[in-house]
Amino acid sequence: MSHPTPRIIIVPGWRNSGAEHWQSLWAQALPHAERVEQDDWLTPKREDWVRTLEQLLLSQPEPAIVVAHSLGCITTAHVSPQAAARIQSALLVAPADPERRAHLADFAPVPSQPLPYRSVLVASTSDPYCPIRLAGAYARAWGSEFVRLPNAGHINVESGHGHWPLGWALLQSLVQDMAWGGAKRVAAA
Repeated sequence: MSHPTPRIIIVPGWRNSGAEHWQSLWAQALPHAERVEQDDWLTPKREDWVRTLEQLLLSQPEPAIVVAHSLGCITTAHVSPQAAARIQSALLVAPADPERRAHLADFAPVPSQPLPYRSVLVASTSDPYCPIRLAGAYARAWGSEFVRLPNAGHINVESGHGHWPLGWALLQSLVQDMAWGGAKRVAAA
């Protein structure tokens, strides 16, 4: 039995992801990937960002794998239960800390209930935008598998992460999981 190409939705963070960012490189490598395009990348408003992501998730009935970075992780955590039901799994990388950043304060408080899908949260011990202890608290609250990277900065171009092979491997594991029926079926068994 062949499996359809999974729906992959890329959710950039504040100020978008530039051409050399791993999210942009992955979008080029994944011809069917969809990318969230926000109207205002510089002054993010939670209601607008969440609505844009929800509309994309709800635009097709197929389950999606979300690949989020920074404020994109927080945006993903804020989606409605109806939109979250379309998410099969999520790779949440270097989450933001909106409670300590005035320009992101509209995204606080960060949701603390378990996410209704499999999620892998990747964080760095040296992320200038989110302390590793807070990222670990997000992972516990959301029920995410936690991958702790030593001294990886914000896991972006500035910290030397171009294509980012480890992240690509994590994404491939989520794609494989989906092809085999995924965590949702296992949870129902």
